[in-house]
Amino acid sequence: MNKVNNSYGLEMHPLRDVLYAELHSRPFQVLPSPARISYLAVIVRSDQKQAEFEHFCSLYNYFNGTPPENDSVCFEVDFGSFKVRRDKHLEFVSYMVIYTEVDAQLGFFDQNALAYLPVEWLSSMPGITIAAFHVSVEDARTIPEPDLALVKSHFEGMRLVGSRPQNGDAQVWTTFQLHSDGCGRFLIYNKRMSDSQLGRMVQRVVEIETYRLMALLALPMARKYNAELVVMDEELAQTTASLSDATEPLDEQALLSELIDMAAWVEATRSKTSFRFSATRAYHELVLKRLAELKEDEVSGHLTITEFMTRRLTPAVRTCNTAGNHLESLSTRIDRVSDMMRTQVEMSIQSQNQQLLTSMDRRSKIQLAMQHTVEGLSVAAISYYSVGLLKFLIEAVYDKGVHFDKSLVIGLSVPIVVGSVWLATRKIHKRFLLLAKAKEEK
Repeated sequence: MNKVNNSYGLEMHPLRDVLYAELHSRPFQVLPSPARISYLAVIVRSDQKQAEFEHFCSLYNYFNGTPPENDSVCFEVDFGSFKVRRDKHLEFVSYMVIYTEVDAQLGFFDQNALAYLPVEWLSSMPGITIAAFHVSVEDARTIPEPDLALVKSHFEGMRLVGSRPQNGDAQVWTTFQLHSDGCGRFLIYNKRMSDSQLGRMVQRVVEIETYRLMALLALPMARKYNAELVVMDEELAQTTASLSDATEPLDEQALLSELIDMAAWVEATRSKTSFRFSATRAYHELVLKRLAELKEDEVSGHLTITEFMTRRLTPAVRTCNTAGNHLESLSTRIDRVSDMMRTQVEMSIQSQNQQLLTSMDRRSKIQLAMQHTVEGLSVAAISYYSVGLLKFLIEAVYDKGVHFDKSLVIGLSVPIVVGSVWLATRKIHKRFLLLAKAKEEK
């Protein structure tokens, strides 16, 4: 918290002034009528933004002005004979050039405000121009409104779109097409609007046209990928069918490789298109909001701006949304098929492990039987050699004069020796088992 000078001695939040200023960062224009307005929307990459600001500052040098030191979201500068408004947006920068000293002897679009900017300054502007059009504002209270044929002639005979916005307080004509000078055109008749109302309406009109073009940027991309998504859909369907209808052992490695390639393509496509498709939805919402704010009345025999946008722009936006949704759906389905493949591979591995364990169990039983056999043979062998050694001992005692039945003693010693060897072998075996168990517990 920072303390700001105030008559109450209150401790103010450091962002308080910034938050207040944000609401007034893009003020509406106050436009007199008649006027000539030219509008440019220039898409600027992140690495061009500083160069674009410096280029804007260079415009002051042509008219002996003092350029700003720091960039801002909105600049309005009066160069005497005309005014320039620069607005910064997320993806583009807009320039609105306003000229109010209209020559009534010239046609509606024979005099445009863009002509007052230096040609070399325009041609060296960083970025790519997405929108360029002229707006001719006439005052219907001082000059009679021309007939439809004359209006159409100023639009080079193209089909007109017209409406009466603000509940009939103005008349707007346009074609939403490019004309011979490479720019679009809007003709506005001010009937009963104040300069502030006119400025707000003109701002809405230029934003509708700009946001419309920005929304449509994703359409070529959507059309391109929609065709590729159909092919990818078929490949995934074939892969899924091969899993469900398999009558022979599958090449699981090859199928997994195909799924990985599909998933990589989908994720790469999503990274290329997700921002553009999201921006299209956002721009479309802005267009619809600005259209609602126009409060149009219909001109008999002509489409209103809202009707034209609804019929032409909305289907294009739906195409983009369909492509985005298709990508998301395909990504989900690939994940599901991949899970199926992984499950099938795991089941195959488990089956192999089960077979291996069964084989190992069978081998361990055989080894145990062989071990018992070997132990029995070892008892017999040790007993045989032990009896032989004992026989030497008995003969030695007999030769020293101790008289006894030598054959009987040797015969009786055989079961004793065999039993002793067997007990010793069992004891050793149990000891090894206990040591092994203790080692496993550790």
